[in-house]
Amino acid sequence: MKYKVEPLRSAEEIQDFQFWLRRTPNAKRDVFLFLFGINNGLRISDIVSLKVGDIRHVKKPAIIEKKTGKKKAIFIESLRDEFEEYTKEMAAEDWLFPSRQQGRHLSEKRVYQLYSEIAEKLGRDDIGTHTLRKTFGYHFYKKTHDIATLMMIFNHSSQEITKRYIGITDDEIIDSLKGFKLG
Repeated sequence: MKYKVEPLRSAEEIQDFQFWLRRTPNAKRDVFLFLFGINNGLRISDIVSLKVGDIRHVKKPAIIEKKTGKKKAIFIESLRDEFEEYTKEMAAEDWLFPSRQQGRHLSEKRVYQLYSEIAEKLGRDDIGTHTLRKTFGYHFYKKTHDIATLMMIFNHSSQEITKRYIGITDDEIIDSLKGFKLG
């Protein structure tokens, strides 16, 4: 079996995932990380390495993506209230998603482990750290049908790559075959 990470395609799937995140030892951090990820489309490596000051009081926060070296905007406005509540007792130099290990940020590996544990509870084998990015892309596309903008957000070289990445190609094929019958 090939492991394939998929987006969370429905509001119910998102709520189910959050249900389990609220039961983790670091629920406040874990829920905000999830919300941040599904509302931004950033890679987990770029998310976990953020500091509070990278976003707080910054009009247009941006990062340099680790994978591509390109500048990328951070979309925080839809989560501004949640951000303020989550970081109210944090200093600008604090990691936005701190590890239990003093002075370190949450690792990509730990996020993957956490999401794997939740996936098991949900009876799924298609959830990983890219689920956040893919969920953002899937819902952005379903809402706007603007594949060109999504392609730019993801820094993909073609619309087909973007559609395949978020699972739209498979969905479109399935939808187009609904009710199709010969003979």
